[in-house]
Amino acid sequence: MKTDSLRDVFVGGVGMIKFGRYPEENVATLGSQAVQLALADGGMQLSDVQMMAAGCLYQTNMIGQKILKEVGMTGIPVYNVANACATGSTAFREAYFAVGSGAYDIALAVGVEQMGKRGLLGGIVGDPAYSPEGVMGTGTMPGVFGMAGLEHSRMHGTTVEQFAQVSVKNHEHAMANPLSQYQVRVSLDDVLNARMVAYPNTLYMCCPTGDGAAAAVVMSKEKAKQFGSELIKVAASALTTDPYTDRVLTFPDVNTMTVNAAKEAYDQSGLAPEDLNSVELHDCFATAEVLHYENLQLAPVGEAGRWIDEKLTDLSGPQGDPRWTPVNTSGGLLSKGHPIGATGVANICEITWQLRGQAGDRQVPNHKAGMAHTIGLGSACAVHILTK
Repeated sequence: MKTDSLRDVFVGGVGMIKFGRYPEENVATLGSQAVQLALADGGMQLSDVQMMAAGCLYQTNMIGQKILKEVGMTGIPVYNVANACATGSTAFREAYFAVGSGAYDIALAVGVEQMGKRGLLGGIVGDPAYSPEGVMGTGTMPGVFGMAGLEHSRMHGTTVEQFAQVSVKNHEHAMANPLSQYQVRVSLDDVLNARMVAYPNTLYMCCPTGDGAAAAVVMSKEKAKQFGSELIKVAASALTTDPYTDRVLTFPDVNTMTVNAAKEAYDQSGLAPEDLNSVELHDCFATAEVLHYENLQLAPVGEAGRWIDEKLTDLSGPQGDPRWTPVNTSGGLLSKGHPIGATGVANICEITWQLRGQAGDRQVPNHKAGMAHTIGLGSACAVHILTK
């Protein structure tokens, strides 16, 4: 994608609510809370915003307008976005292009979801007499990413303990994140002995369902200076879908569109993987995080297991090692939670806080560049790079 004609875009304000269960709320009220937090963080009013993109997967009927009815109906254009697990990231990307193109100076992105007690995601719906589910593989995400993890094990020797250690790490990171759905420290034995969901992923290796909302305001450099915002630049925005790959029907490709999106983001930003100080990636399952170490070029192909053993993606890892890149300092989807529409914008929030030095006990020192990544299987992958 050519970005030479776009002007620089900066994050001016971010906000998210604590992810969890909100049965007494609705999607509009959850989203409105995140919007107000982002506006307050940026020191601005809703009347300063010229365009809004709202992401929500399960309630797509004019959700952006419903949020505005909660916070203020200013007549601005609203784009409603649904794009699987990349829904929030796609809304952010729409706001980014709105400002980058010069059409608007200030745009707002909000991602929100109220999932309640939804069960497995992605299953084939229809008459079981004709459904290929369970006959030609599976469309449920635990099964898909379980199989993907086993393929990595077959090819590279990755162990169940290495996959499980991802869950231990992310739950530990979440202990320092008050907005995480769960703040529960787990041991390796806890993870390995938890109820099996889809081998090798046990319960603690699967992201929970929940409710949540996050918002971000993006603006031109001139507006950022006007509002006194610290200059956090959106250095890259990439969005890909699955290209055709030569795979069997029972085994979907969970990797290629992330590989492509990462390459595009690095090309846009002029940065290399070693320039990143932290990454918020889509750890919908522990096996997914391991795969994405390699897809995002954080680790060489086949060496993700060694990265785990050496704690190279752990906040408590070897800071003096040039390979050290903390991953999912927020707790990731495994512990922070995964209200689908909110996840992509929440990742932007975490990277912004890291760049500002506002991440508290989970702060990565000398943070200058970070990546936010989301993927919806068979649908979309979004990668954003933010820099100081």
